[in-house]
Amino acid sequence: MERGGFRDLKVWQRSKELAVKIYSITGDGKFKTDFGLRDQLRRASVSIPSNIAEGDERDTDREAVRYLYIAKGSAAELLTQLIIAHEIQYLDKDLLKDLEDDCQAVSGMLSRLISSRSRTFKNKINFSR
Repeated sequence: MERGGFRDLKVWQRSKELAVKIYSITGDGKFKTDFGLRDQLRRASVSIPSNIAEGDERDTDREAVRYLYIAKGSAAELLTQLIIAHEIQYLDKDLLKDLEDDCQAVSGMLSRLISSRSRTFKNKINFSR
């Protein structure tokens, strides 16, 4: 991945779109007065593309992978919060399914990117020996 090229990454684009969707959803309804859950959902969703971008700007593949794992953790955190929001009747079943699909797609994309970036720094180590 070229440094500074995070905006070209499909996973960054998709996770940024998810964050925008979360902001829109949490601006109305029961979220409007539940500041705690609303803010947690927003922070977790913004953390995903932010950590992808930060990882892209790091000097090494090893550091980039670390931030991609953080982004993956934020996707799991977001999914957990969405499930809770559904269970307390803030989200209907169809909306939860849509958001769950988005979270799982982003998580899968991150897994593939982590695998690719991990191979890159492992190959550099093996090549230098």
